[in-house]
Amino acid sequence: MDKIVLGLPKGSLNNVNRGNTYQLFVDAGYEVRGYEPGKEENEMEIINDPEIKTYLTRPQSAPVELNREMLDIAIIGEDWVREESVNLKKQLITKIGDLNYGETRLIVAVPTEAPYDSLSEFFIANKDRKTPILCFTEYPNLTREFIMNDPGYKEVHGESVPLLQIRGLADGENEMVQIINSDGATEVYIAKGADLIVDNTQTGNSLKKAGLKILETIMESSAGLYASPGCNGLKAEKAKMIFDQLFGAIKARKYFDVKFNIANHRVDVVKDFLSAHEYCSDEPTVVVGSTFSQFNVLIPKNKFPEMLKGIKSFGASAIVRENVKQYVQ
Repeated sequence: MDKIVLGLPKGSLNNVNRGNTYQLFVDAGYEVRGYEPGKEENEMEIINDPEIKTYLTRPQSAPVELNREMLDIAIIGEDWVREESVNLKKQLITKIGDLNYGETRLIVAVPTEAPYDSLSEFFIANKDRKTPILCFTEYPNLTREFIMNDPGYKEVHGESVPLLQIRGLADGENEMVQIINSDGATEVYIAKGADLIVDNTQTGNSLKKAGLKILETIMESSAGLYASPGCNGLKAEKAKMIFDQLFGAIKARKYFDVKFNIANHRVDVVKDFLSAHEYCSDEPTVVVGSTFSQFNVLIPKNKFPEMLKGIKSFGASAIVRENVKQYVQ
């Protein structure tokens, strides 16, 4: 098999406060060089897996590179995949699986003091204005699709296509509604005179600080592993193996590995207690000693406090709780 070419995300998905894809690979058992957050290099190396060739890629660019088979697989948000795919007759990129981190929402926002609470209200309230409505976004295709499906837009502008401007390129006949591509820091365009923005947000705090409120949610998005149309055969098998290792590290973050001792005469009742309340993955592992037995359970983190209370009532001792690096079923 030729090396599988993997695109690793630059930006927020490799930020210690949001995604930290680097740490995900480390937790999944990969030795990665040149991808530490804030110190990313264009060409990186996974030392302990020579079958993988890695490149740094911007999330906005990764879907383009996948569609054109410059990458075999890449970690990207679903929002960028859909942005690239809006005008395609057939979806070329396939999702291998969700990785359940980097959650964000793609939203429509206006100034907090604006007197409307939906996009439809916005268009109807502005039906008689003489100057163009300006909307800035990094997602021009998704934005135009969403606007054209809005009932208020249809009532005022019918089926006319909003003008879309990406640098020197323009498309669409409705110059009264203009969607203009931005290259980041989109929220500042409201202060500069824009009427609307479409942007992604995690908590909405940055929007509030910018004096904005959310009118609509276009979609919710999280990171996933995606494949190009040419990723098949042995490469597809390798891609699935990579996903399984990464997902195992993601899933492990929801569990604790807990060990404790129980007097031998209480072993059976404690086993029944743990199984009945689903305080273990399949069944507890028990190592029987002369007087005490050691239990080992894999337990969801949100169930640990109630399990701890229960096993202490049975006289558990030497209780040790550890984080789990990887959980592959």
